[in-house]
Amino acid sequence: MSDNGFLSGLPWWVKWVAVPVIALVVFGGLIASIIGFIAGLLFKVVLFAALVGGLVYVVKKFTSSSTSRSDW
Repeated sequence: MSDNGFLSGLPWWVKWVAVPVIALVVFGGLIASIIGFIAGLLFKVVLFAALVGGLVYVVKKFTSSSTSRSDW
């Protein structure tokens, strides 16, 4: 297997351990902020859907009970 790339000739632990660790140290804050942003956005979307669903449920419950009372 002839590997003529940038990391050719280096031990396996440099390619598979040291380089990813350096990448996490350098870009770790960026990766964490992106994951935090996505998690916060997902939480807000779920909260919005729950609030809208609750509002629709309450409005339908009150409007159906008021129309049934008018039938009496």
